[in-house]
Amino acid sequence: MVSELRAVIRNAAKHMTGFERRKFMATIAVEHCNGSPRQTETSLGFNRRAVSRGLQELELGKPIRNLPERRGRPRVEQQRPDISRITDKVLSENSQIDPKFQTTLAFTRVTGKGLRQALATSLNVALSSLPVPRSLRRLMNRRGFSLRKVRKTQPIKKIPETNDIFDNVKAAHQRAATDQSILRISIDDKAKVKIGDFSRGGYTRCSSDVDAADHDMADCERLVPCGILEIESGQLTIGFAPSTSTSDTTADNLELWWNERKSLYPHIRTLMIDLDNGPEVSSRRTQFMKRMVAFADKYSLKIELVYYPPYHSKYNAIERCWGVLEQHWNGTLLNSISTTLSWARSMTWKSIHPIVRKLDGIYRRGVKLTKAEFAPIAERLQRSQSVGKWSVVITPRVMPAT
Repeated sequence: MVSELRAVIRNAAKHMTGFERRKFMATIAVEHCNGSPRQTETSLGFNRRAVSRGLQELELGKPIRNLPERRGRPRVEQQRPDISRITDKVLSENSQIDPKFQTTLAFTRVTGKGLRQALATSLNVALSSLPVPRSLRRLMNRRGFSLRKVRKTQPIKKIPETNDIFDNVKAAHQRAATDQSILRISIDDKAKVKIGDFSRGGYTRCSSDVDAADHDMADCERLVPCGILEIESGQLTIGFAPSTSTSDTTADNLELWWNERKSLYPHIRTLMIDLDNGPEVSSRRTQFMKRMVAFADKYSLKIELVYYPPYHSKYNAIERCWGVLEQHWNGTLLNSISTTLSWARSMTWKSIHPIVRKLDGIYRRGVKLTKAEFAPIAERLQRSQSVGKWSVVITPRVMPAT
């Protein structure tokens, strides 16, 4: 092969990459070098391993992919098994499991730099002989000690009755799941929503910036979302009360909800309501108990109030809905009541749009009954013998016919 032709072939190969280049070199090897990778390397300077691979690919008619595990450097645990063993020991002594037991991940405060120092001490070697902190951080991730944001899962306070209250909640929910005559719902109020051109800290995809007021003024209209979640169907109902949340806003929202939905539940004889320990819906709130007794008598429904322990309201199912609503509308300006209601209607919970209304009543805080006025109502309340005020049953004066 003349030198001019060799130069042309080498120059052509330089303008190719990957599979096409190997295919070209293999073709030259077959036509001019007897199909020999070594002869092709000697004659043209091509890498004989690349030529050999090209010959295999030419025969198969497709490229041969490298296996991922054959790429790059070996991992730290493959090079130094002793480092993996000591790493597990160091991390196990300085870690805690997921507080909610929802994952197998563990949490640790040990950094890559700190782990490197601990390894140097344990192995009695110089820091320079150990992998860099970045490699050790990756090793920790692979061992299940991933970097995670600290989550607020530990309650501030745990009262002595907490475990008993949770046992009562679990037993009540099991009864509702097996008894077709019990309808379980969850009730809670969200924080007040300011109406105005205020930033909610969210993001929106639009052609221009959305400008909000530089101060969240205090003298603006407010709405309080009062929610009712039907656990089994996933239907959410939100009543927006003006200004403040009271026992009456919750009771009025409950009545409006039942009047709209009772036709779907003709077989229901007991309404089980999950509640947190908010002051307006506490079983010690005289006005709320008065409204619940009146509700039971008016609709001939047995009411069972199931309370979660103090500082554990996050377990109430409807709390998850508020997070979805906040994420849904935080990129817009809720500058009018109609805009607020419209955005609330467009959210979804379990692929269902909520029922949204505005409560038009005039509500006043601090309404309570005297001891004499509350006495006949207190006689109607059947409090649990084991957990007391955290479980209340109200039986109507006239039970419906079964």
